[in-house]
Amino acid sequence: MTFSDKIKRSREVAGMTQQQLADEVGVSKRTIASYESDGAKARRATIEKLAAALKVSVKYLSNDDCLDPLEDIEKDEYIEQARALYGAKGVRDMNELLADNAALFAGGELSQEQKDAFFEAVMTAYVTSKEEAKKKFGRKHKDEA
Repeated sequence: MTFSDKIKRSREVAGMTQQQLADEVGVSKRTIASYESDGAKARRATIEKLAAALKVSVKYLSNDDCLDPLEDIEKDEYIEQARALYGAKGVRDMNELLADNAALFAGGELSQEQKDAFFEAVMTAYVTSKEEAKKKFGRKHKDEA
């Protein structure tokens, strides 16, 4: 399923008009129409806003092979926090940390509460490590640079 198909279908499931989605995301109605019909693809930051507005995961909108609108949605909040604190490198780091630790879930199902606790712990460890590096080596946050 393509990005265009997913945007249109998710918007319809959410009961939104193109104008309502455009207003929520901060783009024009014409932009939403181009995503839905012309095959235009949004930038990463806009995909994140679209996903939040449509209540689907960033992975679903970003990956044509992903067919589950909620796949990895629990990661989106933590990845966005990493972006806000450390920019694109923070996003890469957080994605790698979460992917590298996915093996912990192998062979069993975790409740949403357990997944949330895990992601919160990973985020806390990541931020703590970054802050310690900042103190020790003088590295600054993205917004302090």
